[in-house]
Amino acid sequence: QVQLVESGGGLVQPGGSLRLSCAASGSIVSINAMGWYRQAPGKERELVATITSGSITNYADSVKGRFTISRDNAKNTVYLQMNSLNAEDTAVYYCYAGGLKRKVYTTYYTNDYWGQGTLVSVSS
Repeated sequence: QVQLVESGGGLVQPGGSLRLSCAASGSIVSINAMGWYRQAPGKERELVATITSGSITNYADSVKGRFTISRDNAKNTVYLQMNSLNAEDTAVYYCYAGGLKRKVYTTYYTNDYWGQGTLVSVSS
């Protein structure tokens, strides 16, 4: 089955940097969009950034200029470079794969998938 495995979260001081990675696996043919969402305590899940297979990116206003999303289509992997982190960035970050097309024997399936989440804590 499809798995999205995230890595790179942790504790960082304000002003610091982290890089998140998310690798998708499981008989994948293609992935339309990949991205990152986050959910802070007591808040709803929100978009952080997305990137299409053609490298068109979209960012939340709150992270523009600080975060950079990229992907390696050959590896089905998406990255999020986070710089100038502040306390408001503290959240569980979830990887997203939209329009993921996979092949099972002779049948193609297309669905959206989520990772299990990785915690990013920004604190001194």
